[in-house]
Amino acid sequence: MTEPRLIAARRSPVMPRGGAFAGLALHELAAPVIAAVLKDAGIALDQVDELILSNALGAGGNPARLAALAAGLPERVAGLSVDRQCAGGLDAIGIAAALVASGQARVVLAGGVESYSRRPLRLAQAPGQTPQPYDRPPFTPWPDRDPDMTDAAAALADRLGISAARQQAWAVRSHALARASAQPEIVPVAGRDRDGFTRALTTALAARAPRLAGSVNAATTAVEADGAAFALVVAPDIAAKARRCLRIRACATLGAAPEEPGLAPVAAIRRVLDRTGLAPDALEQIELMEAYAVQALACMDACALPEKRVNPGGGALARGHPIGASGAILVARLFHGLQHGSGLAAIAAAGGIGSALVLQI
Repeated sequence: MTEPRLIAARRSPVMPRGGAFAGLALHELAAPVIAAVLKDAGIALDQVDELILSNALGAGGNPARLAALAAGLPERVAGLSVDRQCAGGLDAIGIAAALVASGQARVVLAGGVESYSRRPLRLAQAPGQTPQPYDRPPFTPWPDRDPDMTDAAAALADRLGISAARQQAWAVRSHALARASAQPEIVPVAGRDRDGFTRALTTALAARAPRLAGSVNAATTAVEADGAAFALVVAPDIAAKARRCLRIRACATLGAAPEEPGLAPVAAIRRVLDRTGLAPDALEQIELMEAYAVQALACMDACALPEKRVNPGGGALARGHPIGASGAILVARLFHGLQHGSGLAAIAAAGGIGSALVLQI
């Protein structure tokens, strides 16, 4: 087996639903990011073997194929679309790593793109009944084990004793770090070169945000958003010529209790750390999804992740959550942030799914 390498990773800015990217189709969001990744890596379009793209909101068709064609990739690049909800962007990179490791491909573009602004309307149909609109599909076959994500976050906070004040402090931290941080992984799209939601959030403002469920409020919940992110995974001999090269040491995706999706990354994090022999305090940088503040805090506590190394440039609470792209955004942040040693990216997904990946300089 060949150990795959990651030689480029970029993302678009993230814009709130109905904002600056509302007029862009999925392939229009993806194409400039793909172009930037290939330019960074010095890889020609005709060298690409496959494009793997995560999308979660039911765009229909094969968005990966549209993105491949829009980016000018050869017609032989078929494009593979995957849906693992929030984890899909990270998992696309894991699938790319597996293709390269097995020798089935040598150059794979992988990531995700999401447009909350342009997601299709959904209708459920049953024989003899009028079609009924719905907001999200079921994530388990059991309604009593398929909670609303916000209700699940609130229940997790109650069970673990993670207070509203601690959640709000984490949200304030996320915005402050994002405002102070360079974002070298961003590719300008539609004239925008910074995330559109990041703001000067104070403790008082966070406390006054509308309550959504229990101790969870609007400040401690990532907003619905549009965005794209991609990485380039290649064989070692191709990576030898790259300006920057990181080893993909381990990837894992595991299921967990569907009713507690926020804790799902814990098992995946433990697995990749076990596979690499790394202790949590040996990690230089950790990019941990912040769909909810309580989800990030619960995973950080359960895995003994050092707080000062978690999301040093802010997280999704300060950016927003373009579902299919969010996992790939974490990897792009990690790729540009690591200076030495190893780093971890991890994310939870609806239905009780957790994914994690370790990169090493």
